[in-house]
Amino acid sequence: MSLGQQLAPHLPFLRRYGRALTGSQAQGDRYVRATLEAIVAAPEEFPRDVDPRLGLYRTFQAIWNSANFDETADEAPAEDQEAVARARLSRMTPLSRQALLLTAMEGFTPEDAAYLIEVEPAEVDALVAEALAEIEKQTRARVLIIEDEPIIAMDIESIVRDLGHEVTGVAVTRDEAVALAMEDRPGLVLADIQLADDSSGIDAVKDILAEFNVPVIFITAFPERLLTGERPEPTFLITKPFQRSTVKAAISQALFFDESTVPA
Repeated sequence: MSLGQQLAPHLPFLRRYGRALTGSQAQGDRYVRATLEAIVAAPEEFPRDVDPRLGLYRTFQAIWNSANFDETADEAPAEDQEAVARARLSRMTPLSRQALLLTAMEGFTPEDAAYLIEVEPAEVDALVAEALAEIEKQTRARVLIIEDEPIIAMDIESIVRDLGHEVTGVAVTRDEAVALAMEDRPGLVLADIQLADDSSGIDAVKDILAEFNVPVIFITAFPERLLTGERPEPTFLITKPFQRSTVKAAISQALFFDESTVPA
């Protein structure tokens, strides 16, 4: 099996990590493309002493650490360069959050996460604890849940409330979701893809975003369908069935990049 064939199944999930890490589909996907270009340019440098998935993420981390590029920086007037740089640096995902995303969202062991971010294994637990402590201090959000499965909706609501956030409502259809959002504007939306009346959570979110901007996390049993990199796709994505830690990490990172919860 060629290296490309070995890496292909892991690319959708690397896109998920890149998007969560940068808070942007465009930026996250650019890092993934840069990672693949680096592998194609120098396949002999790809880590062969570890699992292909681990080697892929390690190459991504190397690109992330060495080239935190920004599309708008090159186009900005000279006098704006400092402001652009400050804004970019202020939104850089700290090492602690990288450790949290790699373990809670991507499912790596602490040992593997340590290899990826190049720290000692003993440091990973401390970094994750640091990220969780930071989450506790995070500005509270008002959350709209769009989910037609009652048990799952209750579970998500419990997680959201345990994090200290307020739930503005639980919608089971597209129309209900839009109505609830217009009635009481949330600061975060958690949306399933397939809803009760065969309507789409994606369409519900599009309707909401047409009225006002709000960070969105999609929840789906088929994440690879929304992680192709070929069209506008979600920045934040949770895979069903999910762990509480995964939801917690996703909510935290979505709010980390939201203008209303992150200092300018």
